[in-house]
Amino acid sequence: MHVPDGFINAPVSAVTGVIAAGAVAVSLRGARRELGGTSRSESGGERTAPLAGLVAAFIFAVQMLNFPVAAGTSGHLLGGALAAILVGPYTGVLCVSVVLLMQGVLFADGGLTALGVNITDMAVVTTVVAYLTFRGLVKVLPRSRRSITASSFVAALISVPAAAVAFTFLYALGGTTDVSIGKVATAMVGVHVLIGIGEAAITALTVGAVIAVRPDLVYGARGLTQKLKLRVGGELVDAPEPAEEPAPAPVAARSHRKVWIAGLVTSLVLAGFVSFYASANPDGLEKVAADKGIDKKAEEHATSDSPLADYGVKDITDARLSGGLAGVIGVGVTVVAGSAVFWALRRRRSTDTDPASTASVSETSETPEKA
Repeated sequence: MHVPDGFINAPVSAVTGVIAAGAVAVSLRGARRELGGTSRSESGGERTAPLAGLVAAFIFAVQMLNFPVAAGTSGHLLGGALAAILVGPYTGVLCVSVVLLMQGVLFADGGLTALGVNITDMAVVTTVVAYLTFRGLVKVLPRSRRSITASSFVAALISVPAAAVAFTFLYALGGTTDVSIGKVATAMVGVHVLIGIGEAAITALTVGAVIAVRPDLVYGARGLTQKLKLRVGGELVDAPEPAEEPAPAPVAARSHRKVWIAGLVTSLVLAGFVSFYASANPDGLEKVAADKGIDKKAEEHATSDSPLADYGVKDITDARLSGGLAGVIGVGVTVVAGSAVFWALRRRRSTDTDPASTASVSETSETPEKA
């Protein structure tokens, strides 16, 4: 659903740019709490930072895998639901934003003047809608791993048509062609409901796989452990709470290196090899744009001459090798860029909450007065 330049006029693109910038600023602040892990209520946050960059790279890789959804139409993962559930909603917005930035600048995928539109639609809308849906479901469902996986499926399913509705709204405000909005809405929502099924399957499978191996690494699974049950008189009852809460298990000491390496290798294989077999059909937005004529004023991408434009390496004629190398480079760049952002946020959070650091700053500020 990457919106190219020329679909939305300049004023609406500018407004969405401001909205996107504001959302990223809020997410930077919120992600510092999600990545901090400095209090009991934030237990597990110290493990989120190294995985957040990986989540961004994984989303980049899976977005290269267009899957067929209808005659002549394909779809791909948006990733907002997956990111929000794995690493938190604020960090999730940043993950998808990093992916969109890398795609727009390096691969000429999604217009640069439309970057605000894409971040607002694909990062903010999908993440917010998915996470609110997910949290609502896990509160009413039994506390179990299956309920988390099922909630992930539903949340991802709903997030995709929600993004389609959001695009239609933006097009109604600033579309550059005179097309019936009703027809655009019907076509967009219809095809993206089908794409949402694929998104839901990918999200649920990924969340379920991580929960099966390391449930402590899933942000959406924190605090959802089941209470211990005892059989009394042939009936299951909740075990009494201990008089004194034991110290938390040292899960932070458990290495996440194996999960990180497995995730990176999976991302590289998907982007470098499996992507060659992805559907070549246009995705949902491209198909609707061509059928309804909303692409008449689409503009050439500002980085269309990039060495990696259209997910291929310039001057390499072998399509399989060219696409595979581009995918591997994309995963590498995204994981480095994402990890740098999230590590910086975590260090900032640690500095802000370090009593020794705070005391040092206070003493330094008082020294001139004493002198």
